[in-house]
Amino acid sequence: MLKFLARRVASGVAMLFVITMLAYGLIYLAGTDIARTLLGQNASAQAVTLKAHQLGLDQPLASRYWNWLMSALHGNLGTSWFSGVPVTQLLAARLGVTLSLVVISVAISAVIATAVGVWAAVRRGWVDRTLQVVSLVGAAIPNYLVALVLVLVFAINLRWFAPTGYTRPQDSLSGWVAAITLPVIALAIGAVAGVAQQVRGSMIDGLRQDYVRTLRSRGLSERRVVLKHVLRNAGGPALSVLALLFVGLLGGVVIIEQMFAIPGLGSLSVSSTTQGDIPVIMGVVVVVAIIVLLVNLVIDIALGWLNPKARVS
Repeated sequence: MLKFLARRVASGVAMLFVITMLAYGLIYLAGTDIARTLLGQNASAQAVTLKAHQLGLDQPLASRYWNWLMSALHGNLGTSWFSGVPVTQLLAARLGVTLSLVVISVAISAVIATAVGVWAAVRRGWVDRTLQVVSLVGAAIPNYLVALVLVLVFAINLRWFAPTGYTRPQDSLSGWVAAITLPVIALAIGAVAGVAQQVRGSMIDGLRQDYVRTLRSRGLSERRVVLKHVLRNAGGPALSVLALLFVGLLGGVVIIEQMFAIPGLGSLSVSSTTQGDIPVIMGVVVVVAIIVLLVNLVIDIALGWLNPKARVS
């Protein structure tokens, strides 16, 4: 198991290096005049040249990336070129907001999707057919359109929630719950449909296996066969889908945070990209990449526990 974890960690570190190198190169090779963007279009050529020198933009790209990488390895992601606030401070203030939305959405999706998928696989008939239709519709409707409908119905018409805004949990727990309810629902609806479909397929395949007939012939109850044996064997594919779901929601939360005026990583990445704030952009890239790699590592560990054969791959 230790060798299995060591291989996963080593590959994760290598992947993080490749991601940051590609992101850094693509940002600077986009052809944008960063110094002029920072100073404005009316700035003189001398001021633009001086600003570029101050930021090190006149150095070779490889040297700039190496300097950034050495600082990042020591925990220094630089300072925002616009606000002057350290990037780590900006990320720390917004990371919890985004993670709360994504983690709660994934948890709710996993619980509901598992229950619905198992029910559809066991009952079949109209339940299974209904799940097929709902999954297709849920996958086809983008979450921002779901968010618009939720705001129109529950915020504007019924006035149960505020349409925009965010309250920190330490300020008001009830206010925080009210602020994230609609965004979480918007993120979870499509996710439930996709995961439920995967659970349903894995459960049907599991119920057809020979060992299931053997367990039934020994007198085990159907509930025990389904929940203890079949569901565990179906957990591998479902966990893989959950990992993809988590990564997908990290991308989808960008639009949702903008729509609901939630101060998370999504809104920070949009504003920093618009302004050309490279240190903040790279900070967001690093944080998101680390989160994705950690999620994949946790999923690999869970798969290795569920299926020991996966540890040798």
